[in-house]
Amino acid sequence: MWLKVKDVRVSRTVRTGLAAACASLALAGLIMPPATAQAAKPYCQKYKCIALTFDDGPWPYTPELLDTLKKYKANATFFVLGRKVANRPEMMQRMVKEGHEVGNHTWDHPNLTELSDEEIVAEITSTQEVIHDTIGLWPTMMRPPSGATNARVGARMAELGLPQILWTGSTLDWQARNKKIITARTLKLAKRNGVILLHDIVPETVKAMPTVLSTLKKKGYKFVTVSTLLGDRKLAPGEVWPKKK
Repeated sequence: MWLKVKDVRVSRTVRTGLAAACASLALAGLIMPPATAQAAKPYCQKYKCIALTFDDGPWPYTPELLDTLKKYKANATFFVLGRKVANRPEMMQRMVKEGHEVGNHTWDHPNLTELSDEEIVAEITSTQEVIHDTIGLWPTMMRPPSGATNARVGARMAELGLPQILWTGSTLDWQARNKKIITARTLKLAKRNGVILLHDIVPETVKAMPTVLSTLKKKGYKFVTVSTLLGDRKLAPGEVWPKKK
C-alpha cells in the first residue's frame, strides 16, 4: 500500500516513528528495498548463454531463419552488409521487431586491411547510415569481414566509436555447404558464453538451425545477442572481442 502525503509538515517525532515503522515492515518482508539494493546479476551470469551470429545478409533465406529463431524463442545478432540492407528493408525491420541485434559488416565485404583509411571509413559510415535509415537505430558494433583487422583498422573503428566483434568459433559453413556437417560443427563449438560464426546466406545453415537450437536448448543454453552476452561489460571503441587465441 502506498501513502501519498502532499503539502504537509511532519514533526520530527512523527518522522522518527514513520522511519521505525518502515524499518519494521522491511524486516518483515512487507516493503521491498530500493532497486539499487537488489540489483540483479547480468543475465548471462545466471544462465548458460551462447550468441549465434549470422553474417553477410539479409538474404532470401533470412526469413526462414527468423521463423526458426522465433519458434525456439532465440535471439541472435546479424552482421549485415549495407548494399543488401538497402534492398531488403522489410527483413531488417522484422529482425529488430523480433528482438534480434544488428551489427555493421561493411557495405560490400572487402578486406579492410587492404583499403585506404578513407575507404575503410566509407565502408562503415555508408552502412551505418543505411541501417539507421532502415530501422531507425545506429549499430553499436561492427565485424570486420573475414575477421581481417589490424592496428590501422582498429584506429578507424575507434574514431567511429565501434568495437570489433569476432568469434570464439567458426563453423566454416560457407565452405562446408552441408547440413549435417554444419550441425555437427555448431554443436561441437557450443560452449557457455561462446560466440559462433554462421551465415544466413548459406541455405544449409538455415536448414541446420532447428536441430542446433533444439539440441542446445535441451542442454540448457539460452540464445542471446552479443550485447546480452556482454552484460555490463563495456567494450572500448575499436576494441577487438573476443580476443583471438
